[in-house]
Formats: sequence, C-alpha cells, structure tokens
Amino acid sequence: MNPQELKSILSSGLLSFPITDFNAQGDFHREGYIKRLEWLAPYGASALFAAGGTGEFFSLDMKTSRQIIQMAAEFPRQGIKAYAGASRMDIDECVELANYADECGLDGVMIISPWYFRLTDEGIYTFYSQIARRTAAKIFIYNFPERTGYSVSPEVCLRLAREFPNIVGLKDTIPDTNHTSQVIRQVKSELPYFEVFAGYDNNFAHNVLSGGDGCIGGLSNICPELFRDWMQAFNDNDLQQISRYQQKVDGLMDIYAINDPFIPTFKKALQLRGIIQSDRCTPPFSSLATCQTESILRILSRAGIEINA
Repeated sequence: MNPQELKSILSSGLLSFPITDFNAQGDFHREGYIKRLEWLAPYGASALFAAGGTGEFFSLDMKTSRQIIQMAAEFPRQGIKAYAGASRMDIDECVELANYADECGLDGVMIISPWYFRLTDEGIYTFYSQIARRTAAKIFIYNFPERTGYSVSPEVCLRLAREFPNIVGLKDTIPDTNHTSQVIRQVKSELPYFEVFAGYDNNFAHNVLSGGDGCIGGLSNICPELFRDWMQAFNDNDLQQISRYQQKVDGLMDIYAINDPFIPTFKKALQLRGIIQSDRCTPPFSSLATCQTESILRILSRAGIEINA
C-alpha cells in the first residue's frame, strides 16, 4: 500500500453510527434526529449508518425503523453515503427492511445474525444466504460475538461473498484484531471489493494499516471533531499528531465501561455536550446514576472535548 492509497482509505474510512432520538414520552423525535444528522455531516464521516446498534435497532418496531430509513434517504447528504440497520431475528423482517432501504435509495444495509442461541457456521451461512437471495440491497455482515455468543469466521465470510455479489463487507466488532486481519487476508485477497471495517474506534488505524477499510464506530457520534482532526493528521503524515489522537481515542474508550449497555452513556455524553435535549432510551434501558455522569465528564474533559452542560 503506497502513501496515496493509505490517504485515500483514511479519508473515506470513517463511518458513524448515529443514536436514535426519543422525546420525553419515548416517541421517535424526528426533528431532533434531523438536527443531529446536520450536526454530524460536516465533520468528515464518509457514511452514516441509521438504526444500527448505537441507534437501538433491537427495540425499534418496524414502523419506526422504516421512518428512520426514509429520513436517512431524504437527508441532503452531499456525497455522504447512507446505510441502514436491517437486523431482525426474523428473516422475513430483515428482507423487508433491506428491500425498503434499497427502494429508498440507501447505499446498503448492515445485518447482525441471530442471538440467544449459538449458531454453527452452517446456520450463519443459511441466515445470510436466505436474505441475500431475496434482496438486491448491498449487505454488510455484522460480527459482534459479545452480543451473539459466536463469531462469523473468515471462511463463512468468504463462502458468502463468493456466492452472493450483494454481500459486500463486514463490520468486525471484536477486540481480537487478529480475527479481522484473517478476514482481510482471506477474503479481500480474493475479492478486493469486499470491505472490512473495525467495530471498535481504537482499532481504526490498525485496521487500515492491515489492509482493511476503516472503522464503523460509536465515538465519532460523540466527538466527531476529534476524528476529523485525526484524519487530517493522517493526511498530513503528522506522526506526532496521529499518535496524540490515537492516545486520546484510547482514553475515550473508557466510556464504554461506564455502563453496560453503553447506549445510555452515549446519550448522556451528547446531552452534556448540548447536542441533544433528552437522553431518553427505549425500555428497559435506564438513566445513568450521578456518579456515572461524573465519570463521563472526567473522560471527556481529559480528552479536551467541549462540554456545554
């Protein structure tokens, strides 16, 4: 990979997962969602993923999911790609959302395989292959073993990508960067168009330097200006600044440990920054304790992130 190729990937390899806004009554807040997309767009993300994991897809009904998909399609993106989460336990519903996203003109969908029971490799193949046969939408496999209880192997990724041209990539949310590197070596070496993204923000640089395509992360939803400046440091070949921002992102990863799940933490962080008014999440998620809010403030302040609470 020459320096110009590296710069090209780094400048287009940051994809953001917006949260989903709800009002105090728990209803989807359309105006708030649009305002935040408008806030995120200028900071350099090459794509937005609506109704993903950070967007609480798992507790959205089909009507709300379709509303969010439609809004993402209608948002004036000015060259920014838009994708949607189409993850459901039911294959028919996955297909319905994927087809709707495709009809609306989105660039693709991301789908996590079923959770609760551990699937075999054959079960994972069956799940994705049945969806791929029934939609023209471009599909990203979403591998998140911490949530599903199993991992999508490089061999299964390669088998699916070989058979279905509309299976075009993988988001690998896994701390073990070796698994991601194996997918890059086994799949991209044969099918260069297959995109492989890290799921954890701090693995962005490692992913690209290993031959991957970037990161689809959550922290860029909270502090997009930091990631914009990090990308600029890469483009400027400023190793000192690259290292500085890597360390900042490493420190910001502490946010994920404040509460499990992390979504209430993300919303509280955005509220503290003055970006959203309500930190309301879908049930059964609850608001954070005062001590947890104080932890968020410390982590953001340590990274030099502006607070407007």
